Formats: sequence, C-alpha cells, structure tokens
Amino acid sequence: MHVVIIGAYGSAGVAVANALAEEDVDLTLIDDGEPGGGLCILRGCMPSKEVLSAAAHRFQVRHDHRLSGVPEVDLEEVVETKNEHTSNFASHRRAAVHDLAERENVEFVHDTARLVGDHTVEVGDREIEADYVVVATGSSVNVPDLPGIEDVDYATSSDVLDRTEFPDSGVVMGFGYVGIEMVPYLSEACGMDLTVIEHDERPLDEADPEFGDELLDLYREEFGIEVLTETHEQSIEATDDGVRLHVDHDGEDETVEADELYLFTGRRPTLDRLGLENTALGIEPDETGRVDPDPAWVADTMQATEDSRFFAVGDVNRKEPILHVAKEQGAVAAENILADAAGEELTEYENVHHHVMFSGAGVYPFVRVGHSLESAEEAGLDVVTATRAASDDGVFKTKDVPEGLARLVVDANDGTVLGYQGLHYHADVMAKTMQVIIENGMDVRDVPDRAYHPTTPEIIDGVVRETAAQLD
Repeated sequence: MHVVIIGAYGSAGVAVANALAEEDVDLTLIDDGEPGGGLCILRGCMPSKEVLSAAAHRFQVRHDHRLSGVPEVDLEEVVETKNEHTSNFASHRRAAVHDLAERENVEFVHDTARLVGDHTVEVGDREIEADYVVVATGSSVNVPDLPGIEDVDYATSSDVLDRTEFPDSGVVMGFGYVGIEMVPYLSEACGMDLTVIEHDERPLDEADPEFGDELLDLYREEFGIEVLTETHEQSIEATDDGVRLHVDHDGEDETVEADELYLFTGRRPTLDRLGLENTALGIEPDETGRVDPDPAWVADTMQATEDSRFFAVGDVNRKEPILHVAKEQGAVAAENILADAAGEELTEYENVHHHVMFSGAGVYPFVRVGHSLESAEEAGLDVVTATRAASDDGVFKTKDVPEGLARLVVDANDGTVLGYQGLHYHADVMAKTMQVIIENGMDVRDVPDRAYHPTTPEIIDGVVRETAAQLD
C-alpha cells in the first residue's frame, strides 16, 4: 500500500507519517515549506507566545504600584529572540521528518504537490499513483470580502510577529483567538491606540457570558483598548493618513479612522491550487481561485465524504484548528487508513473540549475544558455550578493579578466534573489538571481541596468545595 502525505512538515502530517512509518506501508512525504516546520512553529502558537511574553512583563510592571517607571519594549530584540527560538524549533521538526525518510519505506520530496487525478499526485516532474492521499496543508490567513479592502494596505498576525515599527493607531477587524491574543501585544508592547470591531455583544463565543463581559472590562480598563461591540463593517477606504472604516454600530452609521488596518479575521483551509477539482471530490475554486469547501467535506473519521481513499487532517479539514487536535486527528487518520484497507470499521475522532486562549497578554489567559454551563444545559444535563472571583483568593492579590473568575460545572446526579472555565492568572497551567479530572470522569467529592497555601490553584479548591456542598 502506498500513501502520499501532502503537508508533511506540519503537526498533523507528521502524526500520520509517524504512525504509518511503523507499518507495512510505502510513504511519500511532500512539503514545499521554506524553511518548513508547520504553522504552529513558524507563524502561530510558538512565535505569538514569544512576543506576548514581552508584553506580559511590561503589563505587570506597569500595573504594580510598588515599582517605579515603565520599561520600554525593545521590539528588535523581541523579534530577534523570537526568530532564534522558532528557527531552532522548526529545524528540529524538519530533522524529524528527514530522519523518517531515512527508512526504506519512506521518501521525502521537498516540492509543491498538485492533484491531477483521484489519487494521482503531481510533484516536480513526477506523477505518483497512490492508494491513499492525506492532505495536511494547514490554513492561511482569511481576508474578508469587504468593499474597498483590495485598495488598502493591511497587516495580519504574520506581519505583526515580524515587525519592529508600528504606527500610533490601528483599527482591528477580527476578535476571535488571533485578535484576542494580538491586540494586547499591539497596545502594550507596541504602544498603539486601538479600536477593535466585535460583531457580537461580547467576545469569547465558547464561554458563558460572564467571561466575555470580564474580558471586555479587562481590555477596556487595564489595556485602554476601545472595543466596539455589536458592530459590523460596511466598507473601507484609504485616506491620506491611513484608513477609514465605515461600520454599523448598534444600528447607527459610524466611521473609524486609524493609521493602519489589522486583519485578525481567522484562517481558512490551504487548498487553493491543490487541484481538488481534478478529483472525485469535485470541489471547484471560485472566480477568485479560492477553495472553501463545506465544513462537512470531511467526516469525523478524517475521511473525505466523497472519497474513501482521501483523508484530510488538521486545520485544513475545518473542524478544530488546535495543535493537539491536529496531532490526534493524524493518529486517527493513520489508524483508519489501515482499517479501510483491511475492510474494517473506521473510528470517529472525538475529544473533550480543551482550549486555552492567551488573552490579556498571557497574564489573564482564558481556559475552557469540557462543558460550559450553556453547553451543558444545551445537552440537557442537570448540573450544579460554582463561580469564584480570583480576588476571593488572597494569593491573586499578593501577586498583583486580582482580575478574573473561574467556574466549575458538575453533574447534579452523580457529582461527575463536567467542565471548567477560567479567565485568570495561571488558568493556562491549571488546564492540564482539569483535563485529568474531567477526562477521567472524577466525582467532585473525590477531588482533593488542599492546594498548597498560598498558591493560585486554591481557586480550584473553592469551586470544588462549593459544588460538592450542593450535592450533600
């Protein structure tokens, strides 16, 4: 059996390759990355946390009245340090792929792949006939279809990560994961005055409303960022000094002027020019060349709904663009390729919701593991909850990070811990603890409520005690 993996440097592609390399399978790994290493390493998770850490240090100094003076962020040093670290990370990833290719059953081709038939891959001057094709080409910046946008200059998160100079003001479109992380960096480290466009009443769609409201307060009051909620972009135009964005703000026509436009409007599957229109999938590009398949184009088995021998993993399948999910999807895809070839039943990928967003420059990250109260109620579950402000625990005050809150969701009938949300200092660190508790179906009454004092996990103790008391 011959399997071709397109996008072999990324996390999802590597996961498929690692699993299949151990089997009686001939593998052709293809990637045209320059330098190559995957989105997370080069333009996503890792470099964004690199630059956010500089903003976090400045933010904490600025908010601590015990310290005098506010340090300036040396953006050239920030970018240089980021580049050094991510270059090393990417080099390690490439080496791992190249090491795989040292095996007799594995080859690596550093070139651009294009599908010219159902399972026929053109790469360089070769055409490879595969039994199975795996696409793991990741995602690209999504540029919204807004009148006038083709006539203005804009910066994306990739641009922000590399720049050492910024204008005085900016208007931001997109306040999801990317915007929530990048906006405090622009404000705190780059010294910009920002206006953010938020379509809904509050951000953080996956969270209970109290967390979105808390985030708004944090960004407005602690970072000095203007967030226009219930606002929709109508058009944009260039001005002599920058850009003018026309919006509908709560039913009223308004304009926002700034030196520069920042697009944090999400990502879309990297499928343009891959040749899906030449396959049984029949997914045609639009008149601009964009390929945006229906979200249901790939089943939970990672198998394309229109071709049992075509698999898509990671960001490209439009399911859940998170690194650990991409890796797990890759492992499931490898298992299912072997199962399909043997005529066996395939396994659907499923997981417990486990997201971390590095909001508030990473000082006040948001975490959701398992259910929110809203999602539990939508699922018809009978639950008890406890919500606790970070300021209720003295340790957050002693560390001068008193903002935020936490919530625990527990099954009212048997005490099973169903979900945790946290928007507070160290919430990202606590996500792993809550993952263990939730994925193992622990009864809240069996969770020890004795964190070392004074440490930030005492916030977990508080919601554990309160929900357990409601069961007795």
